[in-house]
Amino acid sequence: MTPTRGNEEIEGRSYKDYAYSPVPVSSPSTVNDTPPVRESVELDIRRTSLRTNGHSGPEDMTEKGSKRIQIVAAATASLSVVATGAMMGWTSPILPYLEKDGGPLESPISSEQSSWIGSLMALSAIFGSFVAGYLGEKLGPKRALLSCLVPYLIGWILVASASHVAQLYVARLVLGLALSIVFTIIPIYNGEIAEVSIRGALGSFLQLFITIGFLYAYAIGPYVSYTVFWILCILLPIIFFISFFFMPESPYFLLRRGRKDEAIASLVKLRSKSEAAVQKEADEIQMILDEAFKNQVSILDLFKVKVNIKALGHTCALVSFQQFTGINVVLFYLQNIFIAAGGSISTDVAPIIIGVVQILASAVTPVVVDRSGRRMLLVISGIGETVSLCAMGLYFYLKEVQHADDVVEQISWLPIVSLVIFIATYCVGWGPLPWAVMGEMFDPNVKAKASGITVSVCWFLAFLLTKFVSNIEQALGNYASFWMFAGFCLVSVLYTIFLLPETKGKTLQQIQDELNGVTSTVSVENGKK
Repeated sequence: MTPTRGNEEIEGRSYKDYAYSPVPVSSPSTVNDTPPVRESVELDIRRTSLRTNGHSGPEDMTEKGSKRIQIVAAATASLSVVATGAMMGWTSPILPYLEKDGGPLESPISSEQSSWIGSLMALSAIFGSFVAGYLGEKLGPKRALLSCLVPYLIGWILVASASHVAQLYVARLVLGLALSIVFTIIPIYNGEIAEVSIRGALGSFLQLFITIGFLYAYAIGPYVSYTVFWILCILLPIIFFISFFFMPESPYFLLRRGRKDEAIASLVKLRSKSEAAVQKEADEIQMILDEAFKNQVSILDLFKVKVNIKALGHTCALVSFQQFTGINVVLFYLQNIFIAAGGSISTDVAPIIIGVVQILASAVTPVVVDRSGRRMLLVISGIGETVSLCAMGLYFYLKEVQHADDVVEQISWLPIVSLVIFIATYCVGWGPLPWAVMGEMFDPNVKAKASGITVSVCWFLAFLLTKFVSNIEQALGNYASFWMFAGFCLVSVLYTIFLLPETKGKTLQQIQDELNGVTSTVSVENGKK
């Protein structure tokens, strides 16, 4: 959510002499289109440039920089999401195995125990999201995200040494804490390091990288032993920690803590520009923070300010609709769904096909989201989900209620085709965009707390659905749950069309003005005014 400005000539002062006071951008103390002493200005800029990158010359006043480091930092941070996806997808190949012969456990598990293993991770994430929000405020997004390694290691060690199902319950609870840290902090970090022109793309990384983790689990789990599988899963958070350790901290957090030199260094690295070229952006961030932190807020204060209430309402609605697509039910129990469907494709191969589709579809969103906007993709996504879930429900209705075996045999391809369409359309819109929007809507002084509440709502619903959807299926049939999810997807389309504001190409202030009902006269598209 970093505001950007056009390329203007800036006094070439060293950032150590820079006051960081919220000076209006038109002030001659920060911008001078026609400097009275041209040689002095150029000399100062040349000195600053030499200190930072060894180049010289007045062209540094209009440095273009590069977005490469921003993309690398966001991608490296999102390796934690790959670890999360593998941990979530672990249940798909493992639960049928544990139900069949127990594996390392003393005896095979029941379908009820299986549902607890699948859902307890979401239960601990409900409470862990508030812990994650606190860590983000106190430690900063980078160190908070690095801390997810601890619950990852503990959780996988518990999985490795489990001989009773109760230990797997504890392991999934601990792993849920890691999940809550990742889902709370990643939107904050990627949103705060990004320029406006690529903020939507970096915000979409969460969905892209989690699909890589799911495919990792689907492609490996059915073909290796229980022991080899957990070893390959525990390697992912370790790789993330080592890679992300060297990435820059959020400049928002550093300026909020008064660490101005470090904030400038972070911006220099992220923007691939000299100190002089990023001073203006640092000043603008400081202005935002000064305004936002005039009054410190508590969680209760979130509900006392109109703009915060509306932003929280939208983000909670988005993650609620995301969960009511049934995505976690599908992904956690994917192999069991194909077993129940009895389709023509191997139950080991079908999840891999779904995993590949997830990655391909998720790769589309970062490319198009900052051009097409959030709302259009959400509408397209919701329509695709509705159609595919209705088709899936029809297949199970013919199979379970009508017992139309001849028809079912002729359309044995329908389950895999329906789920491919469902996953593809989900990954284009309702998968990534609720998290991208969450990173865009909130003022810095409430972002961590609001993100914690949003993530808590998300995983509360995920727990209810993953735990109790099996009861719905047993009472009414598989078709009933698919048609229920289709109904929610249709409602999500109507919500997006009539209620959700567009955040494409808008600065934080523009988004806040719109939520307040104030018409903004400035438009930002692709980082330009």
